[in-house]
Amino acid sequence: MNPKVVILDINSISTNLGKQFHRFLAKLERLCLKVERRAQADPANAKKQRFTLRSGKKGLFYPCCHPTSKEENTSSLTLSVILTSMGNITILQLSVLSWASVILGAGAFYTICVILYRLYLHPLSGHPGPLFAKVTDLHQLWHSYRGDRHLELWRLHQKYGPVVRFGPNSLSFNSNSSLKDVYGFKSNVRKAQFYDAFVHPAANTHNCRDRTLHARKRRVMAHAFSDSAIKEMERYILANVRTFCEGIGNGLRVGDSEKGDWTSPKCMSDWFSYLSMDILGDLCFGKAFHMLEREDNRFAIDLVSAAAYRHLICGTMPILDTLSLDRLLFPKLAAGRARYMAYSRAQLTERTRLGDETDRRDFFYHLLKARDPETGLGFSTPELWGESNLLIIAGSDTTSTALAATLFYLVRNPEALAKVVAEIRGRFNDVEEIRQGLALNGCTYLRACIDEAMRLSPSVGGIVPREVMAGGMTIDGVFVPEGTVVGVPHYAIHHNEAYFPEPFRFLPERWMAGSKLASGKMVGEMDVAIAQSAFCPFSVGPRGCIGKGLAYVEMSITLARTLWIYDVRRAVGVVDTAEGREGAEWGRNRRDEMQLIDTFTSLKEGVMVDFKKRQI
Repeated sequence: MNPKVVILDINSISTNLGKQFHRFLAKLERLCLKVERRAQADPANAKKQRFTLRSGKKGLFYPCCHPTSKEENTSSLTLSVILTSMGNITILQLSVLSWASVILGAGAFYTICVILYRLYLHPLSGHPGPLFAKVTDLHQLWHSYRGDRHLELWRLHQKYGPVVRFGPNSLSFNSNSSLKDVYGFKSNVRKAQFYDAFVHPAANTHNCRDRTLHARKRRVMAHAFSDSAIKEMERYILANVRTFCEGIGNGLRVGDSEKGDWTSPKCMSDWFSYLSMDILGDLCFGKAFHMLEREDNRFAIDLVSAAAYRHLICGTMPILDTLSLDRLLFPKLAAGRARYMAYSRAQLTERTRLGDETDRRDFFYHLLKARDPETGLGFSTPELWGESNLLIIAGSDTTSTALAATLFYLVRNPEALAKVVAEIRGRFNDVEEIRQGLALNGCTYLRACIDEAMRLSPSVGGIVPREVMAGGMTIDGVFVPEGTVVGVPHYAIHHNEAYFPEPFRFLPERWMAGSKLASGKMVGEMDVAIAQSAFCPFSVGPRGCIGKGLAYVEMSITLARTLWIYDVRRAVGVVDTAEGREGAEWGRNRRDEMQLIDTFTSLKEGVMVDFKKRQI
């Protein structure tokens, strides 16, 4: 039997929803069956029936019958329902205007309800913070996109105090006790959903949210970062540092009879990036990338930066990653990340061919042989790729930023520069003596300079987010419910005057008990302990950076050898783009502070330095 068509004109469908609409559908179904029975009994008369639904006095819908002409256009103004011979509705078309009204009205109502809930009824509604941030994560997304997330969190704490609501479901804390509460070994937290955007091709020790799985991965990774493993890898570090030292001196070597004059200005943020990438290429993939020597190999630095930047954007608003909206909204970042993944995969494939049957004692060698002592499991190929990506992104950006920051502050603080140079040159008679060991570890002022530079310009300056688990927890005396995202922003706590007096001054002495500050104040053991309690450039607790020891070895060797070979000074006659600018926004206006772009790790530029071979 052919389907019968009945036209239903609706004057208003947007005034009654919920239960009323369900009742309407039930009545409509009964009506359809009634129409079918009539059509079967008298097909000719059925064509002359027109049914409309009008709003009843009590808000219910009821059917009415009216005669209609055969010629009337079946293209109704509002709703046409096509019924099959079985009485079922197969197509329901509502006018564009009516649907738009319903959708827009419902959307507006929902939005208003969400805003009111988040402002007044949400469990975090009592905490201070910007109005926009309380309502939506677009506040975070905007500052992540701008690259000033670390500064914005610092500004919020300056304005609102030690606890700030920086997202609808996010709290930022700025105290040493909260640092321990959030990141400590017994904290009732796990890594936040933020890290899901970092997972490709497999979870690694950085982005793994499962605590048990992370513990297994960390036990395996520990083999590659043991003291003995780092000692075996030192030769690769030294080889690249030698190339670096030759390059910044325009190729002159120690012992040349002609000392020459100051070099042309060198952009050290770039040079340290080349060095860090070459070292990590050697350690992770069995060969240096040769960025120190060849300009055509330096493209990978931009790929690494794009990958980190994309992770921050998508981690801040995870729906961008879930729906792959980053490809639409941030196509350059998405493309750069894709190119980096392809590049790292090619490097991994090449290194895999060597296997562990080689005399190279690099990361890959140790990771191939390493096994979890509890489970006996090692890493699969996707896991090896994931860990290699982590080492490249985390190791290159963070170490190069710390090196650049240390030199930035030293050339602007002549007294500190003179002290560290005297310490290094007084301890070593030859540059080749400078390698990891007791002598280098004894350069306490050098270590203090590195720590102070990382305090002022931390490589990871923003927040490292954690999600509170079932049962909630108390952070710095504040109860935080389950599901809340919490954290302590590194830049903010590193500039908290409660732990670091004169927080924007470069004062290496603050890390050395018994030292005398420029103000005449003596630094006591308690002062150092307080500073250490709020110092977190490598994070703290069970999720702290596993490569911390390697990073200090690399930084100490590089800076000690550089300052042993060369005299250095702030570049003459050039503008250093690493400096802040007077009149710039709050946080970017201090000339003697190295400015960073927050990409979860950091982008930097400038740090212009002149070099001259020392007189031996």
